[in-house]
Amino acid sequence: MTARSELTASLLSTLREVPGLRAATPSTTAAASAVPWDLDVMAVDISENVVEVRVVALEVPIPPLTEVAGAALRAVLTGTPWENASLRIVVTDVDAAALVP
Repeated sequence: MTARSELTASLLSTLREVPGLRAATPSTTAAASAVPWDLDVMAVDISENVVEVRVVALEVPIPPLTEVAGAALRAVLTGTPWENASLRIVVTDVDAAALVP
């Protein structure tokens, strides 16, 4: 594994522990079983200066969710070559169930 793939796995593992958010991946349920790798990796981009994680909000309000996720994901970056990179959490969608009273 490369440092980037290890970091991606750690970020996704941490994100899965944050209630109210999930990794934003394409809707490919049928294809997912045929792919030999975790589709969630498509939600993470790591460059030299920016780490971007795309998420779907499963609850509202969104700002408290992204604050919790930001703190948890920032902790994952500590001690890595990306600890000083900008962390960008992009909410790509809101699950319809989050909007039902």
